Amino acid sequence: MPDNRSMPTLRPLSSPADAPVPAPQPAPGAVPVRGTPADPQKHPVYVGPSAIDGQGAFATAAIPARAKIGEIRGEFVDMAEARARAREAERRTGRIFMVAVSERRAVDATRSTDPLRFANHACEPNMVLKVQQGRVAFYALRDIAAGEELTARYGATHHGGRLVCRCGSPRCVGRL
Repeated sequence: MPDNRSMPTLRPLSSPADAPVPAPQPAPGAVPVRGTPADPQKHPVYVGPSAIDGQGAFATAAIPARAKIGEIRGEFVDMAEARARAREAERRTGRIFMVAVSERRAVDATRSTDPLRFANHACEPNMVLKVQQGRVAFYALRDIAAGEELTARYGATHHGGRLVCRCGSPRCVGRL
């Protein structure tokens, strides 16, 4: 099992101006052009102001329990580079979009347009982040209502208990 204690995790940008512009959606029934990656979003998600922290990801429509919501993509980097980038991003903006996918590699989603990179931490999340074959995917833990903020439990982070959790859950652990 990877030791992610020093590995940063996803945190949203603080400014709406920094929010990514969603990728254009293909017309219904359109056939993808050869070589074009498939859209990783299985359910529509938008980015907006979060009561938890900065920007958040929100369900545009209802999502059923256990459904794959989508993925986040980014640049694959080795762990040494990921740690260096995370330190620089935290110093510069305070926002890190990095997910460890193995003991040796991470996905840097800083330049990604995938809206799920804005998923905030919650102690009682409504989705789970799964790393499968180097891909970072999110699945609904329960039925999710349209307009509901999409949250995941970050797990071990580089914060080492120094960051106050603001998820608002009655069972909040208090710190990340």
